[in-house]
Amino acid sequence: MIQATIHRGSDRINSFQITGHADSGEYGQDIVCAAVSVLAITTVNGLQRVAKIPVTVDNRNQAGGFLEVHLPPKLEATTELKGQTLLQSFADGLRDVATNYADFIHLNEVVD
Repeated sequence: MIQATIHRGSDRINSFQITGHADSGEYGQDIVCAAVSVLAITTVNGLQRVAKIPVTVDNRNQAGGFLEVHLPPKLEATTELKGQTLLQSFADGLRDVATNYADFIHLNEVVD
C-alpha cells in the first residue's frame, strides 16, 4: 500500500512524503502507482522548473518506493503563490486517487 503524507503549516503546504507500492496490478500495469507517480513527478517538476523553487528532494526507489519533498520556509510572495497552487493541485489529485482506490493508497494530511 502507498502511504502518502502531506504536511501543512498554518497557511501552506510545507512538504510531502510518499512511501511504498500500491500493488494494485502487475509491474508495469499498476494504475494506482502510475497515477501517484505522475502526480508526484509533475508536481516536483513544476515546483523546480515552472515556479523556480529550490525544493529539497529525497528519492529512493531501491528503498521500497520513497519520495520526500520540502519547500524552503520563506519564499517571495509570487513564488509562494505558484508553489502553493501546484501543491494544492497535487493534494487534490492524491485525495481523489485515495478516495477511488482506498485499498491501495492511504493519504494522511498533518498540520504541523
